[in-house]
Amino acid sequence: MAYLTTQGGQPVLILKEGTARSRGKEAQRNNIMAARIVAEVLKTTLGPRGMDKMLIDSLGDITITNDGAAILDEIEVEHPAAKIMVEIAKTQDDMVGDGTTTAVVLTGELLKKAEELLDQNIHPTVLVSGYRKASKNVIDLLAKKSIRVDINDKKTLKKVALTSMSSKAVGTAREHLADIATEAVLQIVEDRGDKKVADIDNIQIIKKTGKSLFESELVKGIIIDKEVVHPGMPKRVEKAKIALLDTALEVEKTEFSAEIRIRDPEQMKSFLDQETRMLKEMVDKIKAAGANVVFCQKGIDDMAQHFLAKEGILSARRVKQSDMEKLARATGGKIVENLADLSKQDLGVADLVEERKVGEDKMVFVEGCKNPRSVAILIHAGLERMVDEAERAMNDALSVVSDVVENNKIVAGGGAIEAEIAKALRSYATQVGGREQLAIEAFADSVEVIPRTLAENAGLDPIDIVVALRASHEKADGHLMGVDVFTGKVVDMQDKGVIEPLSVKEQAIKSATEAACMILRIDDVIAASKPKTEGKGEEKTPEYGGEE
Repeated sequence: MAYLTTQGGQPVLILKEGTARSRGKEAQRNNIMAARIVAEVLKTTLGPRGMDKMLIDSLGDITITNDGAAILDEIEVEHPAAKIMVEIAKTQDDMVGDGTTTAVVLTGELLKKAEELLDQNIHPTVLVSGYRKASKNVIDLLAKKSIRVDINDKKTLKKVALTSMSSKAVGTAREHLADIATEAVLQIVEDRGDKKVADIDNIQIIKKTGKSLFESELVKGIIIDKEVVHPGMPKRVEKAKIALLDTALEVEKTEFSAEIRIRDPEQMKSFLDQETRMLKEMVDKIKAAGANVVFCQKGIDDMAQHFLAKEGILSARRVKQSDMEKLARATGGKIVENLADLSKQDLGVADLVEERKVGEDKMVFVEGCKNPRSVAILIHAGLERMVDEAERAMNDALSVVSDVVENNKIVAGGGAIEAEIAKALRSYATQVGGREQLAIEAFADSVEVIPRTLAENAGLDPIDIVVALRASHEKADGHLMGVDVFTGKVVDMQDKGVIEPLSVKEQAIKSATEAACMILRIDDVIAASKPKTEGKGEEKTPEYGGEE
């Protein structure tokens, strides 16, 4: 309805023509249905035996993945409630780098259970209040049930990385990639006050087709995706002294146009000689500082290249700012903006700088840095799609290892912690009582969707698994029991090495609760009419349900 009617029967227009509106239960149902459909899309990707999705964009590019964030980033959703689900996945990925599928599937299940209670005439506000109480209780429980780990315990960190990669298509190379991820994160850890920080932006990931996943390597230094600028320069420099320049090795042009009148050929020669002299002085300054390698963020003039080559200085130009910052962290050098300020103390150090051919491209490897604070991972695979999926798997592994380094607590995976949460919430619900008790019990049932989905995706009977899980969690020492999707049995997940960072679970619970509560509180959807399509002069009405 876009208008009201007066007592005399005269319509009073409130909303613009073409506006779509749905209210009350209809609006709630439409929103819940849209969110649940997005959750159903991701549900089959959960766990080590989850399936992959093939996504084809408007240009025909193909992405094959089971990474929740990548799937929702690729598919173009129209419905506003579905867009909220995409935002959950993005937030989860930005905050902790893993657990996107868990967060989205949990939101879908919370909304499904809420819909059943709405049908019993329980008010959405009561549901929202119950869900929030349940969420707070869960966060407290997670803190109690988490296990503290030593961040120097490489075995445990590797298990966390392996758990994260268990659902990815990297198969037998998981162990090798987990070793690389663990080593890379431990290399970039730094102390800030009394906290440990592992910023994975300091880990550079370069991917190239060719060779196999097993030949992926960790470089204790940086890889620059550029080639040496001049053929006369050395292609390999040992015991490198590296100058990092954020200034052009060129004679700057003036900002205003000027006219120089030259009447004599000698004047012309001295004019050109002056330019050459200036470039020679620049190179002499670099040589005097003791540098034998130059990475320049801006351009290097042809004449300057010639002088650098004569001095045997290996150089690369137009290096990305992010790579320059990583080079500074890896080699211990300083980025210099004014060549006159360049001194021996500003130079970075590396055992080897070498240009190598990787596939079709030439790259400059800066290796053997002493205790680098920035490192590079070179990922190889036979297929381009496989390289992309390996990169996503590596990103997830790096994220979870850095999560554990920054907050050194883990929880058992395989649906173990979810089963423990469900048990605790059912006990808590009876203490709360009233109608909110139903909402808290619905939250408990919703959390069990994780072990249930793991079982479904592995071809197991979900009812049998959930019953076995509940029985094992009733025992005093059963809080680590989860589902082994390969044997179909309920086993101790810590012994099995299936562990996840506490921060991933916390963020998934918080995101899912917030999104579910936001969607439940909406009882009116008013959508403006779409702009006219070019050439046709037609107006499209939004397809979110509802009458005009």
